This record gives sequence, structure tokens and C-alpha cells, in this order.
Amino acid sequence: MHKKFDLIAIGGGSGGIATVNKAAQFGAKCALIESQALGGTCVNVGCVPKKLMWLASSTAATLSDATGYGFSPAAHHLDWDQLVAKRQAYIEKLHVAYANRLAKNQVELIQGKAHFLSPHLLQVGENTLEAPHIVIATGGKPYWPSITGAELGIDSNGFFALDNQPRSVAVVGAGYIAVELAGMLAGFGCETSLVFRHDSVLRNFDTLLSEKLMENYQQLGVRLVPHFTPTQVSRDANGKLHLSAQEQKIADLDTVIWAIGRTPHTSELNLAAANLTCAPNGSLIVDAYQNTTMPGIYAIGDVTGQKALTPVAIGAGRRLATRLFGGKVNSKLDYDNIPSVVFSHPPIGTTGMTEQEAREEYGDDLTIYTTSFTPMSQALLPHPLRTAMKLITVKSTDKVVGCHIIGDGADEMLQGFALAIKMGATKADFDNVVAIHPTSAEELVTLT
Repeated sequence: MHKKFDLIAIGGGSGGIATVNKAAQFGAKCALIESQALGGTCVNVGCVPKKLMWLASSTAATLSDATGYGFSPAAHHLDWDQLVAKRQAYIEKLHVAYANRLAKNQVELIQGKAHFLSPHLLQVGENTLEAPHIVIATGGKPYWPSITGAELGIDSNGFFALDNQPRSVAVVGAGYIAVELAGMLAGFGCETSLVFRHDSVLRNFDTLLSEKLMENYQQLGVRLVPHFTPTQVSRDANGKLHLSAQEQKIADLDTVIWAIGRTPHTSELNLAAANLTCAPNGSLIVDAYQNTTMPGIYAIGDVTGQKALTPVAIGAGRRLATRLFGGKVNSKLDYDNIPSVVFSHPPIGTTGMTEQEAREEYGDDLTIYTTSFTPMSQALLPHPLRTAMKLITVKSTDKVVGCHIIGDGADEMLQGFALAIKMGATKADFDNVVAIHPTSAEELVTLT
């Protein structure tokens, strides 16, 4: 069967769904192609289940910390099966909600894998689909190392398929996924090692965040293993895993988790038929308007190798649909000052330039404000986790160009400060705001 549409999105993740829904609201006839569950990485093996597991892990910490406030110690046991069942039930509700929204907007949902036959012709199973506008929103997938025994480990997707809570685990990686998984597992009481090749984690973030996170993780009991490049994974007669490097070994593990990066999901699209080529890392190169090198073919989200954040894919997709069908020819996503959060323990919030980036652009024309303190939420606990903050300002203009927070509540407090920075706030603007006391957020408007 051959079908024609105004717009087709390949990939039913957050970006693809947002694009077709927005385009359909402008009257376009749209199709969405997805081979697996609706929602993509974010809903199924990313943001949503990750946040639920983080909340569960944080709840475990709250129960343990309650004695600091005078509560008697209470035994608490995590029912892993119940947690997973409730998490999956929540995700199923999202699947239904997404499907209902697509149906309401009269978007045709096509289950299957798509590949190009020509620039504007796709094949899905026995069917061919044609459209003048095709959006590639196929996302990314976890990267695996090419070492002996790698298959004995699992990736970040596999974490969400664990039937049992591991008692001893090594998380390999230094990015935000690795530190999030390590923090969650440690919070659940797992013996957790965080293994990374260099001397620190989160090396693309501001150094304040990296340094303070490692300090707090040591406080939480996470074993930090720097300068460790895995060469082999083996299993002994007792079923335990052993992770080896050239001169080191981490033994007696239940689980090894690879969190060493992600690669764009483009290899099965037959891009050559669409006259498209990928960058060396597999990503599709786009301009500021999400155009690829082939007119009428666009790419959004993780597949572009740009900011790998769900709201970025959603924002880019909606603006693309508005440009194509809503009459706003200049509609595009502004990729500057995009805020992001790492759900570590404690969480991290960051927006704007790191100090290193700011010095590369402004040299010595900077004033850096920092603070580190024990927040009130931790003050009565025997082993408090400290909060740290940094504001980066341009001395000659007083403009705030970077804001970095690690500590309780960083994930929630960042949004408002990100808005202010996006609007061009100066340090004087921050200073003119009356502080809300007692809170951690007040530190950002009282820094001197």
C-alpha cells in the first residue's frame, strides 16, 4: 500500500511526537513511525523511569536521615519488584496518553522500522510512505565497549530491565548517566563503584560541580575508581563478575553497567538513498532551522548530536512544525543558555557558560562568585552533604553568563534563575531581589 502525507516523522520519541502533533494542529496530514513503544528513550528507558528511581533512592535517604530529626530508627526494606511494577504501570499510562493525543490530532501511527527508498519515499514493512517533509527523530542508543566479555555487562537500558536489586555493582562512565546511576544504586544500599578513565567525572561541566559531586559521592560511600580503562569482563564459577584493567581489577560484582556514551540511531535508515551522509559519530548535520543537506528532510533531537535533552527535541520539533505549517518562517530553537539538571545525589542544576568557556571568550573580564555551605536540610544529619554554587559574570557589563548549583533542591530552583539569565539578567538584578529566607536559593541573590 502507498500512502501520502504532508509530514512524516521517523521516531516516536518526545521530539517526533511533538513535531507531528504541532503540525497536525496547523492542519497538516501527518504520520508517525515507531518500531517500539511510544515515548522513545525518555519515557521508556530515560528521563521518566530514571526520575522515578531517583525519587525512590532519595526516599531511602530520607528514611535513613530521619534519626537526625529525632525519629526513632525504623527498619525499611525496598521491595524491588513492587517498585519496578509501579514504575512500569506509570509508563504504560504515558503510552496510552501519547496514543490518545495522536489520535485526537488525527496523526496516523505506523508501527515498524522505516528506511529511505529515495529522498521523500520511505518503506515500512510492505507499505511505502511519501511526504514532501520528513523529520528524522530516531534518537540514540547506548555505546558498548569492544572488549572481551563486554556482553556480560548491561547498558543503561538494561538497568531498567533488572529483575533483582544488585548488591555489588560497577558503573563504568563519567558522564551524567553514569553518575546518576551510581548515585541511585548507592542510595538503594548497593555496594557501588564508579569507574572512569580520567581523573574526574562530568568533565564537560563546570569544575565546581565535578569536584563537589565527587566529594559528596565519597561521603555517600560510592567507591570512585579513576584512571581505570576496562580491558575485560569475566565471570567466575560462583557467577560473580570481575572487571579488569591493565593493572587493576574490581572483583565479586553482581552487575557491570556500561554508561560510556550514546551514539545516534541512524545506521538502519538507508540514508544513502536520501542522499544524506552522517558525521563520523553517526549524527546528522543540521543548520539552525533543523534542515539537513537534503531539502525537505529535517533532523531533531539526539540524532543531531546537539544537546541531548528531551525538552530540546520537543522545542526544536514544535518550532520546526510552526515554520513549515504555521507561517512563521523564522521559527527556530535558540540553543544558547539551555538549562539542564543531573539527578545525582544531591542534584545538579546548570545553565550558561562554564568558567573555562567564559574565560576562553572573555579572558580576565570576569567576576566569579562562589559559595559552599551546609544547607538547612542537611544541618541536623550526622554526615551532611554540602551545597555549592557559582555565578559567572562579565565584569564590564555585569551580565550573568553562567549559573551552576549542586545541592538539595538544585533541580527545582534552577528553572527561575535560567529564565532570568536567558532574559539577560545582570548581577545587579540578582542583588536587587529580596532573598527568601531561610532557603538555599537565597544564596544566589546575596553573593558578594
